[in-house]
Amino acid sequence: QVQLVESGGGSVQPGGSLRLSCAASGRTFRALAMGWFRQAPGKEREFVATISWSGGGRMYYADSAKGRFTISRDYANNTLFLQMNGLKPEDTAVYFCAASHSDYGLNRPTEYDYWGQGTQVTVSS
Repeated sequence: QVQLVESGGGSVQPGGSLRLSCAASGRTFRALAMGWFRQAPGKEREFVATISWSGGGRMYYADSAKGRFTISRDYANNTLFLQMNGLKPEDTAVYFCAASHSDYGLNRPTEYDYWGQGTQVTVSS
């Protein structure tokens, strides 16, 4: 069993930055692909970014995240990060951390086995 706890959400003005963190419990972090999703009110959960457990951590981003967001992972501390720069009002959503026993290129919620509770990100002037 893996437990995921997100933190780092908040309110920021357009153009600002936030760094989300996801602390993972258990000793299997090294063998899990990790991802970030988001869900805005009235919308479906949307893929943001994923990082594999193999190949040194291959990264894959949604088009909306490319060039602005960076996913990374700290194996020593079992932590996943999402650095978000150049935030826009349309980035407003609850952001979820997820973990999968599969590997690279996981961009669908059904491909993930574990989920955090989410952290709110609000981008507004």
